[in-house]
Amino acid sequence: MLRSIQNDLTSFGRYAPKGMTAGILDLTRRCPHSWAGARRAFILRGLAVKALAGRPLDVEALGAKMRLYPYNNTCEKRILFTPQFFDPEELSLVEAHLRDDTIFVDVGANIGGYTLFAASRAGQRARILAVEPNPIVFERLIYNIRQNPFGSVKAIDCAIADRDGEITLFLDPANQGETSIRISDSGGDYLRVPSKSLKNVLSEEDYPRVDILKIDVEGAEDVVLEPFFREAPRSLWPRLLICAHSQARWSSDLNRQLLDYGYREVLRTRNNIAWELA
Repeated sequence: MLRSIQNDLTSFGRYAPKGMTAGILDLTRRCPHSWAGARRAFILRGLAVKALAGRPLDVEALGAKMRLYPYNNTCEKRILFTPQFFDPEELSLVEAHLRDDTIFVDVGANIGGYTLFAASRAGQRARILAVEPNPIVFERLIYNIRQNPFGSVKAIDCAIADRDGEITLFLDPANQGETSIRISDSGGDYLRVPSKSLKNVLSEEDYPRVDILKIDVEGAEDVVLEPFFREAPRSLWPRLLICAHSQARWSSDLNRQLLDYGYREVLRTRNNIAWELA
């Protein structure tokens, strides 16, 4: 079952930062990327979240307008208060690979951090696909996309898995961005959602290639990628692959498989691993 969470879809700007909240937001966004800077930002963030009392904030972050809810989604909290800490090395790598006609696929797009960052920097001929299965988060994603003049973005509400059909999605009520098709015994929410294989999604979109693929599906990355690389033509293999660092939950050695497919690791951070196709 899925507990009810209401998104506010009123006009952007209604929740513009004001007063103390605006001041704290300015301070947290200027905190340096260091242990002391992060510690200061987290303390200030806690004060702002308490003052907001459940309200979202309408802000600009990562080159785009977004309405963000810093309560039940860690991703939104990070982007809202400390966008300078939000996967800076990964985003720098994405930006270096963007071209006017880039094809970028964001599997597990959440509320659009990577998607909107890429859209704000890629050309109008780019094709950007955001895939998010959680209906609450997908509604926020669509809202954020619509606040920006990017005509290059399309969003799909389904789970990417190893097959087409329907699948159980497990959720954490305290962190709506943490959804997975991996069986969870945490006692959280769950629901049935449509599912598609990555190969079929790309084929339906008629993509001739994929320049960048970012995938974060909370430990099920191997479930998605193993059948994709077995079945998809090499022309659809992404030139740059950014994958959530979930090795402890994978059933196989995805790192070794990617090396065998001709990828080389180019970045490893706390959250992600990035490979380039040789």
